[in-house]
Amino acid sequence: MQTDFLVIGSGIAGLTYAVKVAEAYPDKEVLVLTKTHSDETNTKYAQGGVAGVWNFDTDTFQKHIDDTLIAGDGLCNKEAVEVVVNEGPSRIQEIIDWGADFDKDENGEYLLGKEGGHSENRILHYKDVTGKEMERAMLHKVSQLPNIKVINHCFVIDIITQHHLGYLVMKTTPDIECFGVYVLNLKTRHVEKIIAKVTFIATGGNGAVYRSTTNPGIATGDGVAMVYRAKGRIENMEFIQFHPTALYENGLRGQSFLITEAVRGDGGILRNHKGEAFMERYDERRDLAPRDIVARAIDNEMKIEGTEFVYLDCTHMDQEKFQKHFPNIYQKCLSIGIDVFKQYIPVSPAAHYSCGGIKTNLHAQTSIHFLLAAGECTSTGLHGANRLASNSLLEAMVFAYRGAAHAIQIFKSQQSNYISNTENIEALFPDWNANGTTNPKEMIMITQSLKELQMLMSDYVGIVRNNERLVRASTRLDTLHLETEKLYKSSIVSPQLCELRNMITVAYLIVKGAQFRLESRGLHYNTDYPAKSKIPQNIVL
Repeated sequence: MQTDFLVIGSGIAGLTYAVKVAEAYPDKEVLVLTKTHSDETNTKYAQGGVAGVWNFDTDTFQKHIDDTLIAGDGLCNKEAVEVVVNEGPSRIQEIIDWGADFDKDENGEYLLGKEGGHSENRILHYKDVTGKEMERAMLHKVSQLPNIKVINHCFVIDIITQHHLGYLVMKTTPDIECFGVYVLNLKTRHVEKIIAKVTFIATGGNGAVYRSTTNPGIATGDGVAMVYRAKGRIENMEFIQFHPTALYENGLRGQSFLITEAVRGDGGILRNHKGEAFMERYDERRDLAPRDIVARAIDNEMKIEGTEFVYLDCTHMDQEKFQKHFPNIYQKCLSIGIDVFKQYIPVSPAAHYSCGGIKTNLHAQTSIHFLLAAGECTSTGLHGANRLASNSLLEAMVFAYRGAAHAIQIFKSQQSNYISNTENIEALFPDWNANGTTNPKEMIMITQSLKELQMLMSDYVGIVRNNERLVRASTRLDTLHLETEKLYKSSIVSPQLCELRNMITVAYLIVKGAQFRLESRGLHYNTDYPAKSKIPQNIVL
């Protein structure tokens, strides 16, 4: 198969890019691949909202920039921050024009929420399902463009580069080029080649590496792992944001229900098992301190008390307003026997967002030519060492838009990879070689390795780390890597095996980044290096 524009992922970043290039080139095909259904993305599960300067009577771009830089703890790229904050409102208005709905007051003005780290109310939201609403609007817009083709149930295995033509490709190779991907069609179970002039990665995060996460099960870090294997640059993977308030359900493993930070923005109070409002002991901003501070505070309270959760107190909040703003949270809590107006909500931190990822520039370019990326799978410089709440959807739209503009320029200037105009391009690349492989005799080899991976990452590379834990995690990962690579080489590929392989790669990158960072900064807290270094540095692998 050949296409002009290839998009991997159907979240807010992938669909924004697809719409923009499709509108610019209505005679060109835009192919969007997703490994499950087109609406099953990290975007769908974003509750709180999207941040943007909207009320210029009280808010300014500079305030939003300053808030983002403070949260990023010295590692933000200021230029990237300025680009996202200044261009963000235009992208928000665009998705509104495409049909996205955000909550308004009785006068028709947008209701603006406030979350941790923000100095002003600037969060646009739709109840507590903002991401789902934005995804709905995007998919509707995509359906109106006939040159966009969405194919579900396609698992992208690897990026095609000169390596597949027999050339030696290393990290130092200056002109690595992307020609497309190998993809496992989950319906036919065949691995197919897709050759593309420009490839765009928007594969989301990697929360599934941890035992408890607010991400869906598909968040397995596929894009980051593929780019790393293709010798692309990966940055700051040690900065994993743990959302402070995931709903605690005894015995649950995997995706946890998110209690959005907007609940604390509206007045929710964190309390320990003694009923004490403890956040005032950790930060003057109390419950609305940045997420890294709140998550560490909760982690410390749990360790002091020997418990697995703390409480979020909403009993004093306006009942009508709560049910209108947070209907899904209210119903979810009721479903497990908690009336939020009479009982505290048990919460604990869960892996939520990766601030690092594929290193990109201000035009969504990766270190591999003709390979662009945006969204959670990237490291754009916006988040630095800690993401400011509700900046993620904004970042995805802005850099997807910029990536599309760059891809359009490639076509306008007739630049493309050196084989793009060659006849019978597909024949240049080898077909997927499955000779000598068989189906695994037992799936337990995969499922047990996954459990072990998630356990060691949660226990050793969580909110608080130290050198001994990181060494132990690295040693265990080496063993898992060797076992899984042996299984991969002898087995017919499956999504379960490929995801495990990708997650081990991502876990390795998180651990290595953490070992190289000899300080505590933002989301990375190492008890052996509790102070910040004088000169902030990015860790590029």
